[in-house]
Amino acid sequence: MKAKKQYEFQPDYAVCPGETLQEIMESFNMSQKELAVRAGLTVQSLNRIFKGEQPITYESANRLELATGVPARYWNNLEAQYREHLAKVEERKGMESDLQWLKTIPTKELVQRGSIKKSDSPVALLRETLGFYGVSSVSAWREIWTTPVVAARRSSCFESQPGPASAWIRQGELQAHKINCQSFDKSAFTQALQTIRCLTREEPATFEPEMKRLCADAGVAIAMVPEMKKVPWTGATKWLSPRKAMILLCLRGKGEDKFWFSFFHEAGHVLHDGRKDLLINDGTIKDQREKRADHFAAEFLIPSEYNANVQNISSRDEIITLARKLKIAPGIVAGRYQFLTKKWHYYKALIRTLQWNFLQ
Repeated sequence: MKAKKQYEFQPDYAVCPGETLQEIMESFNMSQKELAVRAGLTVQSLNRIFKGEQPITYESANRLELATGVPARYWNNLEAQYREHLAKVEERKGMESDLQWLKTIPTKELVQRGSIKKSDSPVALLRETLGFYGVSSVSAWREIWTTPVVAARRSSCFESQPGPASAWIRQGELQAHKINCQSFDKSAFTQALQTIRCLTREEPATFEPEMKRLCADAGVAIAMVPEMKKVPWTGATKWLSPRKAMILLCLRGKGEDKFWFSFFHEAGHVLHDGRKDLLINDGTIKDQREKRADHFAAEFLIPSEYNANVQNISSRDEIITLARKLKIAPGIVAGRYQFLTKKWHYYKALIRTLQWNFLQ
């Protein structure tokens, strides 16, 4: 039949299948009642199909093929394209209502870091951002990142700046997921920390890959993400699975003393705290877990029995000598001296500055 040749094609646009069916019916000078009889469908069903209210099923497509000569696969393809189109329209409407949320996310920073693709279309940028977070909607994002019970376990920053806060954490998660780790072994991790403590004397190009390797072998992924605006943190700890922990670090303050204290602080969380909470080092000590992690880091680097010696240091050489005895970087001893004496400018030259061109 000519109708078969006329309509046997794959359209590159989505139209309501009912509109096409009406056109074919009219080209055959066929009434709606006649088509209903030929196809074994009710007039009411055809009405709903014409309006797009009722989908053309596989069974109906086979019947329409016999009644019109138009292949069933055409009706099936047209129906699938139409439903996909409708779904995208509905998705777009929903996303347009969520564009206000997008303004709370540091998308420019994320684009600069290559975390999401730049787009001139707000809706396309919204999709990129949702994909970055691994969620299908803003409501799903809120469920994961801002529900009261979850936010209460984190930091006040999540209350005031949940967008930047979650963006920094998410970058760490994505980085950590790519790191192959053995199953977590508390004993192996404790031993790794002893080795890493000695690595503090090395240059970043040496200690950075080695500390990552040692931790991965013990079940801990080390993620290093540059600090972000409005996120005043030095580190965070999160269990990505029952067998894999993440320690997330930045270079806020840039001094090696702060970096190493932050690392061992987070290591304390891994060793001593639960696996359900996201623990953030934002400088506060209201949470007893943060106090305990601070104590662990301080004792691990320089046991408190040496505090009097550190506080009474009177020369650069004394710092270097004590650091050699403790097998740690002189900058860490200098940092402890500054903390104990509050003389923040003393021996500053001994504290190496870390740069992101090394730690990436």
